[in-house]
Amino acid sequence: MVKHLVAGGMAGAVSRTVVSPLERMKILFQVQGPGATNYQGVWPTLVKIWREEGALGYMRGNGTNVIRIVPYSAVQFAAYEQLKKLLMPAGKTELNTQRRLMAGAGAGIASVAATYPLDIVRTRLSVQSGQLSLQDLPLGPKGRPVIPKLPGIWPTLLTIVRTEGGWLGLYAGLWPTLLGVAPYVALNFQCYEVLRKYFTPEGESAPTAVRKLACGALAGSIAQTITYPLDVLRRRMQVTGMSSMQYKYRNTRHAVSEMIKNEGVAGLYKGLIPNYLKVAPAIGVSFLTYEWCKEMLGV
Repeated sequence: MVKHLVAGGMAGAVSRTVVSPLERMKILFQVQGPGATNYQGVWPTLVKIWREEGALGYMRGNGTNVIRIVPYSAVQFAAYEQLKKLLMPAGKTELNTQRRLMAGAGAGIASVAATYPLDIVRTRLSVQSGQLSLQDLPLGPKGRPVIPKLPGIWPTLLTIVRTEGGWLGLYAGLWPTLLGVAPYVALNFQCYEVLRKYFTPEGESAPTAVRKLACGALAGSIAQTITYPLDVLRRRMQVTGMSSMQYKYRNTRHAVSEMIKNEGVAGLYKGLIPNYLKVAPAIGVSFLTYEWCKEMLGV
């Protein structure tokens, strides 16, 4: 159990750091309301972040993300391994599709429940600088706006608790998150294990590192395609309490109806392209790192 936690935590930290610029760009796209044009297109957005915030802009919120993703990934992988054992029928060595999906869904729910407040903080930190009125800021020596020091993890947590309904404010958007994460993680593990078996050469016990990367990338892309609108909804619910946002949602149903009315169905897929660019390497690196750590730890 402990070794699975260590391997899972390492997998999460490495994979999220690798794709941090694309993760931040995806969030910026997702939280833009109707009519907003601050961030348009993958390349222009990367250039805009570089011009206005420098290289550190690509990593804004990544420290919080790593702090969150280590326990999140650790719990997810460890819970999946334990649920596989619990759901394994007597005399069998592999789960069928239904039981594997159940194990993945349970792992997703456990990981979200353990780390959700940090997920909200990560989202807030990722969008804070993007909500500043940059034309009103003084320029630095390289002609870039000087971004004022923004609140960190703890001040952001306290602000949410004080101004957004107490400790329950740290769980805003939990319901759409669970609706999205449970099937996403279930599909992710199911697709990975099926693809891993398919890509394993005959006579071998496991595919090569490159094939593991490919398995993870494909599995993540398939799972994200199916569950992506719920991810957008989760981000919107997480930032709706920020004073700088032009939209306010009462609950999940209200958010869906308002988004479709004001932005069309396409609004549910904002940030999908950078998400594809992010999810393939992220999930590939995550599964590869996890299996490498298991081998190193003798699991």
